[in-house]
Amino acid sequence: MQKQARPISLRQLTAFGKKLTEARLLQSANYVRTELPVRLAHRIRDMQKLPFAVLRNNNLSLVYQTYMRTFETLRKVSEVKTLQENDEYCRTLQSVLRDNLSVVPRSVIGILESQGKIGMTEADDFLTLLLKTRISRRVIAEQHLALTETYNSPFHFPEEAAQSDIVGEVFSYLNIKDVCEECASNLRLFAKKAYGADARLPEVKIQGHLNATVTYIPSHMDYIIGEILRNSFQAIISQEQSTGKKPSPIEITICEAQQHVIIRFSDQAGGIARNFMPHIWSLSPGPRRNTRLDSLKEFKLVDENSGKIISPEHYDLSLNSFTARPTHVRLGIGLPMSKVYAEYWAGKLELHSLEGFGTDAFLQISKLGNQNEQLSTSDILDVIRR
Repeated sequence: MQKQARPISLRQLTAFGKKLTEARLLQSANYVRTELPVRLAHRIRDMQKLPFAVLRNNNLSLVYQTYMRTFETLRKVSEVKTLQENDEYCRTLQSVLRDNLSVVPRSVIGILESQGKIGMTEADDFLTLLLKTRISRRVIAEQHLALTETYNSPFHFPEEAAQSDIVGEVFSYLNIKDVCEECASNLRLFAKKAYGADARLPEVKIQGHLNATVTYIPSHMDYIIGEILRNSFQAIISQEQSTGKKPSPIEITICEAQQHVIIRFSDQAGGIARNFMPHIWSLSPGPRRNTRLDSLKEFKLVDENSGKIISPEHYDLSLNSFTARPTHVRLGIGLPMSKVYAEYWAGKLELHSLEGFGTDAFLQISKLGNQNEQLSTSDILDVIRR
């Protein structure tokens, strides 16, 4: 493995995209063209290191075949020299992204099905590497697709674009309070559909630095905050159903510092059982292995446009449509995936629980977007060994 991934930051993405010219758009295309195969090749190598009995699993075997097919497609793309060639390359990117929609659910299901054939630490390391690199590939591919769409728009004026707070998929000033309010509002709607219009739901109180903003990708923030609040909603609703007492509020406190923003999510829903705490960040087989596996296999999404059911092998766990699942549906992977997303841009997600009382989750986000994406350990080792 001779080539290494070239990490980027959100600030670099915005600075580059604000002054969008034909030359810059072609430069972006060729960065993505050379970068995607490298990042994908590292994950193919990781899959080849899995125990043979694990890689033989049907779901993991299909992921491996998908990765190899994608790699062969991407490595054959020649230098992009014209706008027409860029449009063709964008069609290739869109096709590849669609072809890889099932990677995460298939990988998680495959690892869960491989219990006894792979250690928990090895399984978690593998899934974390796979998910991080998948995030990285989608970020640079979707950012280029968004820049191309912007450049081709009849309403694109370079002077105005340079002043915009939105560059491709990145928001320069994403308001934390607004994201929390939107996630809470969506969860209330989902809960009323699941439990009825008269269901008693928790109030969400937001306090602190209400004008705090960060440079971030909205879909990433929606996912992280949505999953944290979903856990609190589920716990409080379960508590209300079993005890009959009025749902306690969820308190969100936003604290803005010079370099980062910290968000505390606090509930009084009984906390997490002490014997399960060591497993809350794990995607590997554990005490709830069978429940997770059954939930992932049985879970169905409904496409908002067509109304058709999307089966697990065709949905993407990182998309906004995934967060639209009913409030009562528990998949058991929300917190570990949220932690991976938070740490990807050098953030942190921690959780403290008082069993019998409640839980506090702390989310730290880099405020300025000047932190590079966090390369996987194996990629870093590749660089050190050279």
